[in-house]
Amino acid sequence: MGKVTLEHVDKLYAGNVKAVTDFDLEIRDGEFVVFVGPSGCGKSTTLRMVAGLEEISSGVIRIGDQVVNDVPPKDRDIAMVFQNYALYPHMTVKENMAFGLKLRKFPRKEIEVRVQEAARILGIEELLERRPKALSGGQRQRVAVGRAIVRKPAVFLFDEPLSNLDAKMRVQMRVEISRLHHQLGTTMIYVTHDQVEAMTMGQRLVVMKDGLIQQVAEPLTLYNYPVNRFVAGFIGMPPMNFFEGMIRVMNGAMLFEGPGGVRLAVPEKDKSALVAYAGKSVILGLRPEDIGSAVAEQLPGAPKIHAAVEIVEPMGSESYIYYRAADTTFISRVDAHRTFRVGEAAAPAVFIDKAHFFDHQTDRRIGLTKMD
Repeated sequence: MGKVTLEHVDKLYAGNVKAVTDFDLEIRDGEFVVFVGPSGCGKSTTLRMVAGLEEISSGVIRIGDQVVNDVPPKDRDIAMVFQNYALYPHMTVKENMAFGLKLRKFPRKEIEVRVQEAARILGIEELLERRPKALSGGQRQRVAVGRAIVRKPAVFLFDEPLSNLDAKMRVQMRVEISRLHHQLGTTMIYVTHDQVEAMTMGQRLVVMKDGLIQQVAEPLTLYNYPVNRFVAGFIGMPPMNFFEGMIRVMNGAMLFEGPGGVRLAVPEKDKSALVAYAGKSVILGLRPEDIGSAVAEQLPGAPKIHAAVEIVEPMGSESYIYYRAADTTFISRVDAHRTFRVGEAAAPAVFIDKAHFFDHQTDRRIGLTKMD
């Protein structure tokens, strides 16, 4: 059984440095969960504690129904894929994949069957007699994954396995790892700092910052209902735009007043939550696709932000437009066929119903109504 449970797990280093604080999570059997966050947030440390490569300072870790706090890595029924592949250069691909099974005294015939099966799944049958130096980065990563597959573990652990690959190969490998999960149905815990990787692969994402879980949810729940400003800004590319401003109530209308004379009507869905913020500072968050998009521009009476075009980034199927209003720069994502000139005045329409509001002091989302 591949269920993994972490109960109030802490990791404390010398000098009272907290790497992970009160990590509390249940990963379901067969689930693909991604730990995501910036460098130093504690995601790899947490993965290594599950693997037994780091001792925990307090709390409980279970794999299946077994408490594994004091169980050595080799007895935890896990297989780990590292960032640097960790292949033996003097061994062939086949020998690398079989090595762990030989150490565990598996019969030669079973080793052969498992290696051939893993090679077939990964499409590397023709590479079995080569050595690592004769392989590309993507091929080496497949071999590292194959070495994990032959173990048939209860849990796969991936520690930023695609970081050393070029952009095209990363896309290909993340598709293959997702396909592998679908084929095997085994629990997978995957660590990455790349939020695009996380969004496209994970069934649930664990967003971390400074050793703390910020939010655990399915990818689209994180995107549409972030619990705080950090999650809102970290998930999504380009990142969410933030405007500092104030809530005003004038003549019965509730408005957000922001930089450069920005004045936007507060959506009906947010009014009751923002009543308590009248006359107070808040942060307005808007995704790039909700500013200047075809949908926003076609909405009758859509509010606009008056600004100047600073930078135009053609991306092929779409363009990123950087605007400046007063001392605030913000990004719009629009269809590529539209033309913009640097320096020109513009007034992109805002899809205000997609707005997010955050408490200026706590950074918590105001009026969040959906949680995972």
